[in-house]
Amino acid sequence: MQKLAEYRSGKTSICPDQAIYAAFACRELGLRFDDLDGGSGLLFRVASATRRLYFGAGRCSYFPQNNATASTLANDKHFTNQILEANDVATLGGEYFFLHERHRARRSTGHEREDAHRYLRGLGGTAFAKPLLGSRGDFAQVVNEASLALYLDEVARYYDSIILQPVVSGSEYRVFLLDDDVLYSARKYPPFLLGDGRQSVRELLAVHNAALRSRGLSAAAMDDADATLDQVPDNGERRPISGRMNLSAGGVMVLEAPPSEAVAALARRAARALGLRVAGVDLFTGIDGEADATRVIEVNANPSIRLLEDSDRPDLILQIWRHTFSAMGLL
Repeated sequence: MQKLAEYRSGKTSICPDQAIYAAFACRELGLRFDDLDGGSGLLFRVASATRRLYFGAGRCSYFPQNNATASTLANDKHFTNQILEANDVATLGGEYFFLHERHRARRSTGHEREDAHRYLRGLGGTAFAKPLLGSRGDFAQVVNEASLALYLDEVARYYDSIILQPVVSGSEYRVFLLDDDVLYSARKYPPFLLGDGRQSVRELLAVHNAALRSRGLSAAAMDDADATLDQVPDNGERRPISGRMNLSAGGVMVLEAPPSEAVAALARRAARALGLRVAGVDLFTGIDGEADATRVIEVNANPSIRLLEDSDRPDLILQIWRHTFSAMGLL
């Protein structure tokens, strides 16, 4: 992966992965790449002899072949679920709740903080919570009746709303689609703490959480009363961190084919229902031990592809950017 490594070398820590991949693809495909923000990669232009295309980091989409309506709908987890269920695509369901009083007069009843507590009790007192418009696994965690109020207060500092969903177990996959083609699939595994024979789980988790906060992500949940936090893992021992499996939050992803064609077909139907040409569809398979039980977790209209660099697959990175440049008339 020497060619791609050339673009990674010397870049600042804030330079987005996709800016590096775009520069790499431009050189390979004979296009011009212009950084417009002093070398940060946060704003750049790609140009052919006749056309120009602009890209920005953060909330900006790197996949302009996805139209704005489809991308915006996919960003809202409740809207996504409603659209998928209307198209007979099974989801984890759930309900959304607002965290602030403002605009209360403009919304329907049943979605306030007090309603979240009632809904949680209806789920048996435990739920998986995450911001309605969140990404990268930020504040995605299991909550119970004792922790919900504190969770809502903390999330309210950064977001306006959350979604509560049933807690399920199963194998998690991401299926990456270009139009109807599965370009790759990956199995997701939880983050883990690596023991050194000296530090306790509590100390290792504190270091892990500090790294998450430095990247603008919420810390992994910690129950101070959990006696296992004071255990000292052996040198090299792995202690999984339950909850989110996002790569950005320390999770592990491994390129792996979908466990069945039915899983790939469900991912295609999800992307098609939302009108997305590029999509990273996250799914649970084998839910609660049932081999054929598969449900969509969420659909990403602007998915990260860092896994491909880590897996030494610049060919797939180039294929994705070729699709983008061709769709926008640059090739």
